[in-house]
Amino acid sequence: MTDLVSASLDRHDTIRAVIYADGALRLLDQRELPFAETQVECRNALEVAKAIKDLVVRGAPAIGIAAAWGVVLQASLLDTAGHEITATALNSTFDTLNAARPTAVNLAWALARMRRALEQAVSQSNRDPLAVLSAEARAIQDEDLAANRKMGEIGAGFLGNSIGVLTHCNTGSLATAGFGTALGVIRAGYANGKIKQVYAGETRPWLQGARLTMWELVRDGIPAKLIADSAASHLMKSGVVQWVIVGADRIAANGDTANKIGTYQLAVSAKRHGVKFMVVAPWSTVDMETKHGDDIEIELRDPAELLSISGRRTVVDGADAWNPVFDVTPAELIDVIVTERGAVAQHAGGGLRALAGG
Repeated sequence: MTDLVSASLDRHDTIRAVIYADGALRLLDQRELPFAETQVECRNALEVAKAIKDLVVRGAPAIGIAAAWGVVLQASLLDTAGHEITATALNSTFDTLNAARPTAVNLAWALARMRRALEQAVSQSNRDPLAVLSAEARAIQDEDLAANRKMGEIGAGFLGNSIGVLTHCNTGSLATAGFGTALGVIRAGYANGKIKQVYAGETRPWLQGARLTMWELVRDGIPAKLIADSAASHLMKSGVVQWVIVGADRIAANGDTANKIGTYQLAVSAKRHGVKFMVVAPWSTVDMETKHGDDIEIELRDPAELLSISGRRTVVDGADAWNPVFDVTPAELIDVIVTERGAVAQHAGGGLRALAGG
């Protein structure tokens, strides 16, 4: 990597949505973007769980990181009160945080990692459990940022020159420790001169693409155009897009991938129009215990999210709605899955198993 490219990558890595300092977790409130940059301060696990459920913080990696710090906050409260910090004492904390969002595997992964670190610390009487938990949460956050940089490099290597890409939802610094997953590949591709135009779907009903992805892209000076979700197939047919690049909330052992609702139809359309389809996610998103996508729990949220915009109802009274927030893209529609451990090609099951052993 040249110094010029490295400097460009640094320029595109200035946003931090999850910050732990001075005994508090400060979350950039993503419900308020792009019009206001405000922070929600959490001082216990219940407040972190509520922030996750209410979408103050969102994006699979960022949710896991926030939950890890939620454990630290609750352990600190135990310590201040003079109580022993054990896995048993924090059982309800782990359960509450784990229940905040069911689809993204990073949440359960981060909490399992925190529990293991705590159990090991307790078994070694010379180790301070609070210090161990704090170090583990910091490691989870730092490792995610490093993984994103690595995935950006790997994913950009698949791109051609002077291409157009389409992305869905938000997979950037707001959804991670920094830099991003799919948006990290886009950032790296742009820094390397490979991408000339980015298209972002609006991503109803929470408009993460319109509110968050466009905010990140415009802030970084990357040429970007917003499209209605329903314009994606027409856009692909026009020939201006060569790659669809998305993130993931859970990847099954066979390569089936759960991501923001609307991803599946993008993959179907991409296959129809000869557009390549890339999934970018850290290894913590790969769930080798889930054999295929049919076993992934799909979160259903309040129908009111579809029936209104910013709290103002837009649909006639008496109307109902169905509001799944994720769907599953079959592995055969995915050309490449990129993780920090490496990339695997279409029909990814065997490749993922190989990476799992590495």
